[in-house]
Amino acid sequence: MGSWEFDVVCVGHLAVDRIVVGGESRTSVGGAVYYGSAVLAALGLKVGAVTRIGRSDWHRLDQLRETGVTVFPVEADGTSGIENVYPDPGSDRRICYPLGFAGTFALEDIPDISTRLFVVGPIMPGEVQVPLLHALARRAPLALDLQGMLRQQRGQELVIDGWPTALEGLSAVRYLKADDVEACALTGLTNIGEAARKMAELGPAEVMVTHKTGVLVLSEDEVHEAPFTPRSLAGRTGRGDTCFAAYLGRRLLGAPPQEATEFAAALTTMKLEQPGPFQGSVDDVRVR
Repeated sequence: MGSWEFDVVCVGHLAVDRIVVGGESRTSVGGAVYYGSAVLAALGLKVGAVTRIGRSDWHRLDQLRETGVTVFPVEADGTSGIENVYPDPGSDRRICYPLGFAGTFALEDIPDISTRLFVVGPIMPGEVQVPLLHALARRAPLALDLQGMLRQQRGQELVIDGWPTALEGLSAVRYLKADDVEACALTGLTNIGEAARKMAELGPAEVMVTHKTGVLVLSEDEVHEAPFTPRSLAGRTGRGDTCFAAYLGRRLLGAPPQEATEFAAALTTMKLEQPGPFQGSVDDVRVR
């Protein structure tokens, strides 16, 4: 690992979510930092996680520590959370309602540590501001999940909308991830390949777009695709976070984009079949 203190440092809110499927409800820890860190640690990388969270929920950070992740918690007035409602148990369509907000990250929340890559995964509107993206990008290459940057609260619901400062924000980003709905909201394009190219024009060198049946990656003007082939969707929450982390981890370990795309899809397929973060062995991941 040379002089790097960490291979990857993930930044984002750890959330206490409520998952409602077919009228049945359960509480679950969530957030991109939670799902993504577990995958990166499983790949054998040295992973740090910076999160804002209410003091009463600090015990939940033990779930990250148990996977080998070094956690840097920032005490917040409360803990973020989202109620994810899946009206149709056989579909990944969801309706999102905010349950809490742990506040906006400040630059002083990020410890003075070195890393090969920052992965920023906001889940709430206002969680991350553009100046923080640029400050982190000056320290190491930056990967960004678009989700929280595009979310807005309308009434009681969280919805995907535009990002007025996208041009400024994406100029700091090397790796970008969106799902098909988010890609369309940002670019106005429904074809995910075209949307990926338009997003790449704004700065990112590599763009991932996930969708119900698989993943597409644009790297160096080449498109790479691989399918998800799960037997169930029991673990659909955290799909994109898992896929992005698996791709980034394999790229850091030296895999070319097509190989990393196929690996990410195969690992995500395993995760889709089980609620919670990826808990399998990397040795069990088989490209199908």
